Amino acid sequence: MLGYLLNRLWQSIILLVIVSITGFAILNLTPGGPLSQFALTPGMTQEAMDRIAEQMGLNRPLPVQYLDWAWRLIQGDWGTSYRDGQPVLSVIARHVPATLLLMGTSTALSIAIGTWIGIRGATHRYSTFDYAATIGAMIALSIPTFWFGLVGIYIFSLKLGWLPAGNMYTIGDETLLGYIRHLILPSVVLSLVNVAIWSRYMRTATLDVINQEFVKTARAKGLTERRVLMKHVVGNALLPMITLAGVQLPSILSGALVTETVFTWPGMGRLFLDSLGYNDYPVVMGLLMFSAILVLLGNLIADIVVATVDPRIRLA
Repeated sequence: MLGYLLNRLWQSIILLVIVSITGFAILNLTPGGPLSQFALTPGMTQEAMDRIAEQMGLNRPLPVQYLDWAWRLIQGDWGTSYRDGQPVLSVIARHVPATLLLMGTSTALSIAIGTWIGIRGATHRYSTFDYAATIGAMIALSIPTFWFGLVGIYIFSLKLGWLPAGNMYTIGDETLLGYIRHLILPSVVLSLVNVAIWSRYMRTATLDVINQEFVKTARAKGLTERRVLMKHVVGNALLPMITLAGVQLPSILSGALVTETVFTWPGMGRLFLDSLGYNDYPVVMGLLMFSAILVLLGNLIADIVVATVDPRIRLA
């Protein structure tokens, strides 16, 4: 196990270096670069721009800028926001809880609903329910997340008035019930695509397990179909889903970016787009690195959990 963890740590470091170099180069090579926000200031002269560039160290060669940024990052200094002068880590930390709440809720919904649909579709193969689930999954995978969000706002907020149209809470109503009402619509919208993915994978995994010899043996011993399903089929079919949960983390993060924008949810996705619009490159790079670390950590945890619950798998 220790050797596996050290090997994964080394691979993760290499991936983080590649991600950081790519992101740093793209951001700094875009037209205007980090100084583009100052160019719009009334009365800004070229001499003043050169002075700002020198103060911020942006007049140095790009590799030197990257090495300086990477060294400070390793030391725990992720930079300072151009917008409010706050440390990047502090800015990100204020928005992480909202994103984790939204992602956690939507993931729980996706797993619970997707697993049930997948198992029922496999046990009732080619039934009306199975066909309806397949068509629903195709529709959910074909339509963008923001469209579901806009339709949800139009129906449940504007027309019916059942749920709030956005934000994390209503000013003056910061109760638990108020938070839950604001969370329902964005979490359901974010989970729709993931429910479709989970249900398809779970259906396939369940069908694979149902045809195994040990399931046929369990039936031959006279066990009820429900006991066979719950004790022998579901547990084994869920093993590949643990890995899928780690692989799906990037798509959940990207979906959260769109969902948070549509519902003005104050999470990392909304912060990312706002920072791009303001050319707040230190915050953008901080979010990029934080998201990459989160994805790598999620995949590592998924691998460890699979090896823990499945004795056939050995991490080496």
